[in-house]
Amino acid sequence: MTEVIEGHGGELALAALRAFGVTEMFTLSGGHVFPLYDAAHRTDFPIYDVRHEQTAVFAAEAVAKLQRRPGLAVLTAGPGVTNGISALTSAFFNASPVLVLGGRAPAFRWGSGSLQEFDHVPLIAPITKHAGTIGATDAIPGEVTAALTAALTAHRGPAFLDIPLEVVFSTGEAAAPGEPAVPVIEADPDDVARAAALLASAQRPVIIAGSDVWGGDAITELRAAAEALQVPVFTNGMGRGALPPSHPLAFAKARRPALNEADVVCVIGTPLDFRLGFGEFPAAQVVHIVDAPSQRATHVEPAVSPAGDLRRVLAAIADHPGDRTDHADWIAGLRSAEDAGRARDAEAMAAETDLIKPARVYGELRKVLAPDAVTIGDGGDFVSYAGRFLEPAQPGTWLDPGPYGCLGTGMGYAMGARVTYPGRQICVLLGDGAAGFSLMDAESLVRQGLPVVMVVGNNGIWGLEKHPMQAMYGYDVAADLQPGLRYDEVVRALGGAGETVEKASEIGPALERAFAAGVPYLVNVLTDPGDAYPRSSNLA
Repeated sequence: MTEVIEGHGGELALAALRAFGVTEMFTLSGGHVFPLYDAAHRTDFPIYDVRHEQTAVFAAEAVAKLQRRPGLAVLTAGPGVTNGISALTSAFFNASPVLVLGGRAPAFRWGSGSLQEFDHVPLIAPITKHAGTIGATDAIPGEVTAALTAALTAHRGPAFLDIPLEVVFSTGEAAAPGEPAVPVIEADPDDVARAAALLASAQRPVIIAGSDVWGGDAITELRAAAEALQVPVFTNGMGRGALPPSHPLAFAKARRPALNEADVVCVIGTPLDFRLGFGEFPAAQVVHIVDAPSQRATHVEPAVSPAGDLRRVLAAIADHPGDRTDHADWIAGLRSAEDAGRARDAEAMAAETDLIKPARVYGELRKVLAPDAVTIGDGGDFVSYAGRFLEPAQPGTWLDPGPYGCLGTGMGYAMGARVTYPGRQICVLLGDGAAGFSLMDAESLVRQGLPVVMVVGNNGIWGLEKHPMQAMYGYDVAADLQPGLRYDEVVRALGGAGETVEKASEIGPALERAFAAGVPYLVNVLTDPGDAYPRSSNLA
């Protein structure tokens, strides 16, 4: 006999959410969604509230990224939903299975001008896997189940449902949610075999592994494939840490010679976008392994592009039965380049200068970060250095905005990371420009007892804009911030703690105090405004 559940709309929604492993809600209070709060409050389902709706969605995305299961944000109608759109778009680009439940003005009075009456769905449909309006209370569990299933089906991504006022406040009944059934995409075995043969027979192969390798829970299979075929591995996004830095096939500093000289580049679980030169490598055939056919590149022609469950694809590559070329000389050459790069970096990270170089900040951070620390990057110029100088020791410990490049992730990602890992170090790296997007939500961290360490690289400018504009035009506009601004005093005023650092020798002791404080703590490091991250534009 089918089990039936009864209750108001909030209770029916939470029943479906729990079936998918959702254990918390991120929100900013609004009357349209009170029944969801009521259902959570009466069943000890944690509610974390914020000062801006984008922070709630970013927090839900951090949970989705770190735990590889749905994260939940609940937003009130109208501006509550639209304030979350940039964060939803980031989740879309990052393949993060976030569900946003939105309030909605009453359907029975639609068109009469109710408070915050707005049809969200047409605006949100292009940036979600699934978007819709729930029309009846009894339909809520089924609609939530369908949205979460879509979010978890490769290629993963966010989903959105709004619920009219009278629907969520009314009572109803429905069949109890069953076990989630998420379809698995099988890759064409001929494509997989060809990809394996190309990697195995190449003279100078390279693997680049991205976020979907983590999101698809394929870290073990990636290592097995790389080790079986003896192929050097580079990573980006949440692929970072897939192989520990000490692994003989793990590389980070030798990327340029590797990609310039490779004859086969195998890109796994990340798009051929601006971060990878749009997939144009000088002398290499490209193998593009993706988790769904929709992710195959259309602007370049890969030699082969297997599309399907990454665990199964990589396990099959590891078991490749054909001949394998000896890559020892290729690996040894890259290791020499890697070692030379590490030596240059070590010198930069120890720089003693009157104006603090960003590299020195990361040199000091490396000394205090635990292997399982979660590091969050929210910024442009300052965070670009983090990508160069910080090497995650474990997978699933690096969070950045991803290819959409949306600033303001910091406090939300910090909240989601702290909720996920109550006992780990959580460190947020902020440019001073990025701090302006979300620093008020340090108050949310303080109020809810969620300690994190924030490090602001404070150079008083928009670094990725000021220096290129100077180079292009000989002048710059709209690129200056207040020099020496006391972001630490902002966090102190919000109930946390912090300090400003003006000398390189003060960075290490300040970081030690921050991690020992047990409250949200901001270390405001005044950095050299003339020191710009050296990279060419990849915008076009």
